[in-house]
Amino acid sequence: MRVPTALLAAEATWTRSVDVVVLGSGAAGLAAALAARPVRKVLIVTKDTLDAGSTAWAQGGLAAVLDPGDTFAEHVRDTLQAGAGLCEEDAVRQLVNDAPTAVSYLESLGAAFDPGADGSHALTREGGHSHSRIVHSGGDRSGAEIQRTLDINAVNAGVEVLDHAFALDLVMGRSDKRQVAGVRIALLDMNGAVTSVGVVYARAVVIATGGVGQIFASTSNPRAVTGDGHALALRAGLRVRDMEFVQFHPTVLWQGVNALDQQTLISEAVRGEGAVLLDAAGDRIMKGVHPQEDLAPRDVVAIAIHERMSRAVNGVDDHVFLDARPIGERFSERFPFITEACTRAGIDPTKDLIPVSPAAHYSCGGILSNMDGTTEVEGLFAVGEVAYTGVHGANRLASNSLTESLVVGTRVGRSLAWRLPQAVPSAEMAVGDVGLLDESLAVQVRQTMSRHVGVLRTPEGLAHACDTLAAIADKTSQDITPTRASFEATNILTAAVAVAHAAAARKESRGCHRRSDVTTPMDSSLVHLDVSLVSGEISIEEVAR
Repeated sequence: MRVPTALLAAEATWTRSVDVVVLGSGAAGLAAALAARPVRKVLIVTKDTLDAGSTAWAQGGLAAVLDPGDTFAEHVRDTLQAGAGLCEEDAVRQLVNDAPTAVSYLESLGAAFDPGADGSHALTREGGHSHSRIVHSGGDRSGAEIQRTLDINAVNAGVEVLDHAFALDLVMGRSDKRQVAGVRIALLDMNGAVTSVGVVYARAVVIATGGVGQIFASTSNPRAVTGDGHALALRAGLRVRDMEFVQFHPTVLWQGVNALDQQTLISEAVRGEGAVLLDAAGDRIMKGVHPQEDLAPRDVVAIAIHERMSRAVNGVDDHVFLDARPIGERFSERFPFITEACTRAGIDPTKDLIPVSPAAHYSCGGILSNMDGTTEVEGLFAVGEVAYTGVHGANRLASNSLTESLVVGTRVGRSLAWRLPQAVPSAEMAVGDVGLLDESLAVQVRQTMSRHVGVLRTPEGLAHACDTLAAIADKTSQDITPTRASFEATNILTAAVAVAHAAAARKESRGCHRRSDVTTPMDSSLVHLDVSLVSGEISIEEVAR
């Protein structure tokens, strides 16, 4: 198994220098950029436009202890329980303690959250939470409000945005320790063709590129979420941790077996408002499965749905149903976005059952970092879904992700405003295995991952996935035309290889990694798995907790 150690592109014809370059324009990257901007020259690099990432699609909101009847200790406990033994407790405590401040900070920037009857925040409950602690906006348009708020404030603060620009590879510095000096960038036209290649030199690089959802054929993630940051880090020799833990959201709107790409999420908050899951015979799916029933953690609900589909109740083996009829006429007010999506699909949630099935949603693993965003490389930071901070463990608790993005992103930005790493001259880029994957092969990668590295994994399926990905990797070439599509296809392959090999290496079921041959967690497997590329070949190391 060999994958490219650098993306094929033309020689650089231009350079730029800034203090801080941020790769990605979701909540994490924007929070970092905004916090650094008052005293630093900051450039955001995005391959689309400023508002095109996953944040704008988030329906749930921010998890934070704001109810006087709730406590930090209970939020910590819920997060640790969902994480199935692999959370870093100190990181969780930091997140929970800073969460209310993150909400207040957003409000000070102009974010409008839904008010409750008494004028305080309207709070809802989601899976795995013991209390109602999810702050939301516009019913189910929380992500869009957060994205809007951060977009406006970052631009008004003077953060520069370089859009339609693809981050190819890191430029490392000449130093006595590993240190980043900048990033190689391909500028794109509106069709994704490369117009020029250059290097942005910076004293700090913040990777905030989001998750890996598009390595799967069925996902709630937008099309831009192709594992770019994970692949970029692997090619630079960094470790990515616990990549096997991909959370499958239990309820996306099922629209037929041929539906690919981004699929509409049916927020967990719908179950928080009283909806329940039914099979095709009308029987409750979650009753008796977990004490919290339909509000059990996502991994529990996803596997229960998967198992019920495998029974082909009344001949239906590819979806189940969400009964939101008890919510009644409140549904459209509380969930306007979901209502619109259902209406387009010919479904009236007040009268009809909503067909749903699990889909890839969130990567709990990522670039090895911490709650300050620091990585193994001096001057390189990772924030948001691309990062492993230890908060999510083996399974993310609902709505902790946006909170983490804001908390860690703001920490990184403030730290860089206070002190920048020393500038270092760039080193010559190692040639290595330079190449690209033809965009047509990305479909095969995605179908392989959904078929064999999905909700329930088998030893045979994982072995087949690794073999198939190896055969596809053999087709990477220096004869492929550099375009956004071929860059993304190569990153999809690289990220998929990391996920598949980590899943094959973890010989237990834990959190959102479920195997058919070992159905429970094993104390002997309470370890982290670090994936790295060594001369283009995958290496996996067990790291004790």
